[in-house]
Amino acid sequence: MPLQSIQIPGLTLLNNLAPHAIAATPDGGLVSAPAKNPQTKAKAPYVPPRKAKKENKKAKARRAQAEAEAAANRTANAQACGPAPAPGQFGFNDFNNLNNNFGLNFNYPINFGLNLNAPNNLGFDMNLLHNNFMNNLNPSNFAAAPPPNGPKNIPRDERVAPSAASGGIPEPTPLYIKTSLSQPLTLRQPRRILVIMDLNGTLLYRPNKRNPFNFIQRPHARQFLDYCVDTFHVAIWSSARPENVDKMVSQLLSPEQRAKCVVIWGRDRFGLSPADYSSRVQCYKRLSSIWNDPHVTASHPDAARGQRWDQTNTVLVDDSAEKGRSEPYNILQLPEFEGLANEPPDVLPQVHDYLNTLCYQANISSYIRHHPFGIDANYRLPQLHDDNGMA
Repeated sequence: MPLQSIQIPGLTLLNNLAPHAIAATPDGGLVSAPAKNPQTKAKAPYVPPRKAKKENKKAKARRAQAEAEAAANRTANAQACGPAPAPGQFGFNDFNNLNNNFGLNFNYPINFGLNLNAPNNLGFDMNLLHNNFMNNLNPSNFAAAPPPNGPKNIPRDERVAPSAASGGIPEPTPLYIKTSLSQPLTLRQPRRILVIMDLNGTLLYRPNKRNPFNFIQRPHARQFLDYCVDTFHVAIWSSARPENVDKMVSQLLSPEQRAKCVVIWGRDRFGLSPADYSSRVQCYKRLSSIWNDPHVTASHPDAARGQRWDQTNTVLVDDSAEKGRSEPYNILQLPEFEGLANEPPDVLPQVHDYLNTLCYQANISSYIRHHPFGIDANYRLPQLHDDNGMA
């Protein structure tokens, strides 16, 4: 399929992403009206590939060290956690053995095999519990099984809920839910939206959280971020400490690109108490915090006429749905990136296409509610062809 583009002043949306053609073209302009009797279909302009920056010795050494640390962590975690449960057991070893702590395998990675993001009862089917456990929910039955023999380098503890001093666990407001329930409405022309971008797990993976210089970039991360900065209003918001956020952003963006970002926020912008700030607590990205920030408010192109950023024109790109709990229909959740070689390579191009779609929506929260983002496992980037039709 040929590359198609749509233009508004200063904005070009590439609807079919081609390799190395992810960045917006610099020349803006209004969409020209189609000819009544077109003679020939206009051929999409060729977008030359951007020259990749040559990796210096220090950057190559940091990347090699990050990949080595990631491989070592994966090996240690696999040995510590033991074999995964059989499909359908949800992390339980034996549903029929009521005298064996219900067979709960506390060493299974990621929340003991439970989906803590699923609504109602932490993902449990209470009817299933009644049928299998005879409604015997004595907490003593959930005693941890003894750890297997293996290295003590186990995964980090799960995050805990923030304290009341940090705002606790947020919930969406009734007004927010009501606004998200409206039917999606498509605009005739695209508009610039506010894209709030996460870092770790979304654009990169840090094997060692204490070394922000060593990280593995997600495939297409730099081109994708280039496109977003040139095309949308971009804010970066990470739960990492500000000094680490600054170091990561310095490697992903040029000084000119950083200046284009609306804000670059770190852990200090979550309203955490001093104790929670230094603890492993769950952070929540309350979008009202960023919407009410004076600098962000002034960045709206029609701020002088009273227009604001809100749930109709904002999207949070993050790998954690829980972080977007207060505005659940403004999050574009993508799979967490863990630096593995077998992860899908074309995730960010699909995010790119979805963001372009959101530019046409009058209410982003209603569109995401009715058409949430999902990964197509069969998605492949269209190949560029030369004049002879050869790839």
